[in-house]
Amino acid sequence: EKLKTVQQTYGKDISGEIIPIVGDVTKKSEIEKLVKEIETKEGYLDILVNNAGIDAGKLTPDGKNAEEMKKNLFDEDTFEDWSNLYTTNVIAPFFLSTAFLPLIQKATERAHGWSGTIINISSISGLVRISQGHFNYNASKGAVVHLNKMLSAEIQSSGLKIRVNAIAPGVFPSEMTAGESKDDQKSELPKESKEGLPSQRPGKDKDMAAAILFAASCQYLNGQNIPVDGGYLIQTGT
Repeated sequence: EKLKTVQQTYGKDISGEIIPIVGDVTKKSEIEKLVKEIETKEGYLDILVNNAGIDAGKLTPDGKNAEEMKKNLFDEDTFEDWSNLYTTNVIAPFFLSTAFLPLIQKATERAHGWSGTIINISSISGLVRISQGHFNYNASKGAVVHLNKMLSAEIQSSGLKIRVNAIAPGVFPSEMTAGESKDDQKSELPKESKEGLPSQRPGKDKDMAAAILFAASCQYLNGQNIPVDGGYLIQTGT
């Protein structure tokens, strides 16, 4: 339903078309169906963006003493929460990237001077030294940063001409950060709530679009994790 809304809202007056395809990225059989569908419709894939992600809510990472800190972190968290996060945030990008390798390589072979590309959406949460109240989410995004580096290195060493990069968003409106989305499938964060950032505002659609276009088009970019955070990391450190 949400994909159809996106298609109807943003699929007008554009040079191509938006085709909604539903699939569960946490199941290999579903990923194989996605690959087959793209292969049947197009025969190749220029750009794969691994953007699916979840969180598990926040914990209080402090306490007046050891017992209180143990209660806030150990008692309130579960192995299931960690496993679910890693399945969607880390394992799924690995299997999606590797499943689509043949189609992405075909895109490279179609056009001289072009290399098919994988763009992983990581997060500044995988770079900062603080937990931000969610150890499991930040640890999963740290894993994505390293997964991105390993995929880039191994694909390059195998002789395939496929670039792998990551974008690490800072504070952007989404259902995860805002808690909801409007009828047009967009979320909002009030500017006032983020005036403490060096940028004095949350990120915008255009900021993310510019970063994705750069990562997709720059043929000399490979193996990088690019923060797009309005200066957040300058302020907090890594």
